[in-house]
Amino acid sequence: MIRRLWRAHRGLRLGTRLALGLGVLSLLVFAVVGTVLTAYMRDYLERQLADQMKLVQVVQSKDAAEHGTVRRKPYYGWYTAVYDVSAGSADLRTPAEVPADSRALTALARTMARSDEDLTRTVRIGGHGPYLLRACEVEPGVVLVSAAPLGDVEDTVEQLVTVQVVAFGLALLALVVFGRRMLRRGLKPLSDMAGTAHGIASHDLSESAARLPLRVDGRDGGREVAELRTAFNTMLEHIDDALAVRAEAERRLRRFVADASHELRTPLMSVRGYADLFQYAAADEPGERERHLARLRAEAARMGVLLDDLLLLARLDADEVEAPLRWEEADLTELVRQAADAFRAGHPEHPLTVTTGPAAVTLRMDPQRMRQVLDNLLTNAAVHTPPGTEVSVTLSAALGVARVAVADRGPGVPAADRKRIFDRFYRVDKARSRDRGGSGLGLAVAGSLVRAHGGTIELGGGPGATVFTVALPAAAR
Repeated sequence: MIRRLWRAHRGLRLGTRLALGLGVLSLLVFAVVGTVLTAYMRDYLERQLADQMKLVQVVQSKDAAEHGTVRRKPYYGWYTAVYDVSAGSADLRTPAEVPADSRALTALARTMARSDEDLTRTVRIGGHGPYLLRACEVEPGVVLVSAAPLGDVEDTVEQLVTVQVVAFGLALLALVVFGRRMLRRGLKPLSDMAGTAHGIASHDLSESAARLPLRVDGRDGGREVAELRTAFNTMLEHIDDALAVRAEAERRLRRFVADASHELRTPLMSVRGYADLFQYAAADEPGERERHLARLRAEAARMGVLLDDLLLLARLDADEVEAPLRWEEADLTELVRQAADAFRAGHPEHPLTVTTGPAAVTLRMDPQRMRQVLDNLLTNAAVHTPPGTEVSVTLSAALGVARVAVADRGPGVPAADRKRIFDRFYRVDKARSRDRGGSGLGLAVAGSLVRAHGGTIELGGGPGATVFTVALPAAAR
């Protein structure tokens, strides 16, 4: 039974449970207050009656001392008896106004014989109800016992209890009703949050551009509810940000897959075409076959470079335990010079200027990968500028940071393309870059490698100039 009631209580709404709990607590408080008040009132009325009996017994004692018994008639319903007490016995003097069952009066008279103070007792006399007895000494060996009915006291106490029950019942009912209403109003912000949460649960979060337009508004509920509301809205903001990041990641993934498929399809189609030509020209002269084989090898090499770049980017993104970097102490100045020599040999139509400091710049890095960064930046300058365009490389070191700036005097990067210049497969001039062998991964690989070294790469310059600046910490990794 108790278990079922507990389950039913747990199934109620929070406001109802709080209201019931408040009602039970109030009922306990009312019960304690009523009990204390009733006990105090009963004790007060009995003391008042005892004081009244004491005044009456002063007159009765004089009457008993003068006539041997009390001749004055007591109050209606009262009893008066005079006893001769000696050696533990009590003999009633007659005539006396006593009830049929006077054992309680006799017992109190015997007790009074051994006491030096007046005695008061509350007893129940058979057929008459509760009585208050009071005994006092008239003279040595003579005891006066008076009995006053407690019916009026009991009636007063019962009326007090009735009034308390009615008043406390109405107060409890009002407390539960109005308390429930106040609690419902106070808990309304929580209900609003619950409604918002249900709205979020019904929202389709699988959409690529899913956003949560729901927020919890309002100022009611107090400081605690306000803090909860703020935390709830902050959580929704974080969910929105996470959904936006996921949507952007999905969009980039789809674009990446499409671009990668397109880039791989081009060399694959070339390989297939040259393979067909090689098959049809198998009986032709050896020089033609060699040209077809050279084309096949070139397209295979191009596809291999593309796959290697994709694999490198994937490993850098995965942040593997064994990172694809081989760390050692190396001179960045020497790497710049080597990259400049290779650029002059491969692109003689672009004059190159190299500016380095007098001292070596030694960093902890992967020399091969850092050389790849420099080569990619220099190749990007050659591919996207017309012949004769000046290219410069400047190396400097200050405040624990080494900087390499690769600049050209070409047409520059349009403002609309600057934010996406480091995206994978992104080209400013798509047609021209593809014709000249670019895959759109050079700058993406350079940016990922620089970040793997703990550095940064930035695009600067304006119309008529392009500057890529690589900053590496002196204590890389």
